[in-house]
Amino acid sequence: QVQLIESGGGFVQAGGSLRLSCAASGRATSGRSVTNSAMGWFRQAPGKERDFVAAISWDNANAYYADSVKGRFTISRDNANATLFLLMNNLEPEDTAVYYCALSPRFAIPTLVHQYDYWGQGTQVTVSS
Repeated sequence: QVQLIESGGGFVQAGGSLRLSCAASGRATSGRSVTNSAMGWFRQAPGKERDFVAAISWDNANAYYADSVKGRFTISRDNANATLFLLMNNLEPEDTAVYYCALSPRFAIPTLVHQYDYWGQGTQVTVSS
């Protein structure tokens, strides 16, 4: 079974930076390893739906971002250590949310919630104005 554990959330002032990490372990039920699967970040603010933030292919070759974070956030992964990262710069109060790491053994660069099969528990990011 796949396990995803996020860390790195916290409280930061507008304009600041945070780097989220997601440690992945295990193997998908299909047999695909975590390092051969696409991964992504989503976020959910109180009372709102879970929104796509960024996704990356299994080999680090391709990444895709939501328009709201393009140019400010960078997704990357270290397959040697099975860890996903999200570097968030120039944070805005609108970025306040619980951030979730997700893994998709079935799609190359998935951007939709239902395309992901495994989820972490989430880490809170709070940006003050």
